[in-house]
Amino acid sequence: MLFSLLYTISFAVILCGAFALMRQGFTGSDRRPIAGSKRHPEAPRQGESVLYVDLTRERLEQLYQQPS
Repeated sequence: MLFSLLYTISFAVILCGAFALMRQGFTGSDRRPIAGSKRHPEAPRQGESVLYVDLTRERLEQLYQQPS
């Protein structure tokens, strides 16, 4: 009798914890960042250009066709 009661209580606690984690996961993605949050120190400032690498298929084909 004691074992079945302990098992049922443990099962209920684990089940409630699982549902709480799922609910937190669903509602956590809807939250907006705080307005006063800090910028990343390496983020570009307004008007700065950003260096990037173009790896599109067309650009790579052009690079491979150029004589070396």
